[in-house]
Amino acid sequence: MSATADAERLYPVVEEAAGLLDVACSRDSMRPVLTAFQDVLTDPVVFNTVTKGGRIGDLSFDFTLPVSAGDPYEIALAHGLVAETDHPIRALFSDLRAHFPVQGYGVDYGVTRGFNKTYAFFPLGELQALADLAALPSMPRGLAEHVKAFADQGLDGKVSAFAIDYANRTWNVYFNGLSPQSVQRTAVLPMLRAFGLPEPSGQMLDFIETSSALYPTFGWDSAKIERISFSTRTTDPVALPARVEPKLEKFARSAPYAYEGERVLVYAGALSSSEEYYKLATYHRMTAAAHDRVRSAG
Repeated sequence: MSATADAERLYPVVEEAAGLLDVACSRDSMRPVLTAFQDVLTDPVVFNTVTKGGRIGDLSFDFTLPVSAGDPYEIALAHGLVAETDHPIRALFSDLRAHFPVQGYGVDYGVTRGFNKTYAFFPLGELQALADLAALPSMPRGLAEHVKAFADQGLDGKVSAFAIDYANRTWNVYFNGLSPQSVQRTAVLPMLRAFGLPEPSGQMLDFIETSSALYPTFGWDSAKIERISFSTRTTDPVALPARVEPKLEKFARSAPYAYEGERVLVYAGALSSSEEYYKLATYHRMTAAAHDRVRSAG
């Protein structure tokens, strides 16, 4: 199948997924991104949604790119999906590419909001150290100020990915392979207090104890952690978040997927200074490497 035909084949799938959530989706809105990345778009293809109090604002269409494709933001820029910026955040991705073993790239594209994030994925057999990331010339000071706190939680040397949201000027560090001990509430509550975040509800703490990955969100101009998310892989459509937010269960059961075996779901719980809410990622197309990346902790 040609790249063009594959991109065209994906549009009805995106439209079907969006329809399950009553998110507006048109071929005109999706054609630019499918065209821009049609020659380099690879699996996995993922749908991401966030629900807050029963309300779903958008659906994200996520996909990966090989390193040979180059910086995804540059591709988006060349095709008019984003506008150029002279903000120093533009230097961060090239710095990551130059100093770290990047295995592949990713794009988070909102069906209604457009281009959201760029990801750099590190090899799972070569997870990165926080101190090395913090030492990058373009890295904001927020990471350096939290290196010790993360290390005290046993998270140093477990960075699996890094993401940049250019429009909002925020960035994420992804920690993979958390041990069951590190997500027990006796470990989590002191960590959240150290980050200046409130104590979660009982149901959120119950969910966190099932998680195997976490990712904080930082702003550019402050060392404060804006929010932190904990995630877990499952094949259970009625995992705890779906029992709290019924729309997630509907999507977990019905989102289109095209691989053998049970549908792979990644639920996440997010906590900020003012709220907590849940997310769901469903894989439409899956690879063995992607399966490993979202695996549960041993």
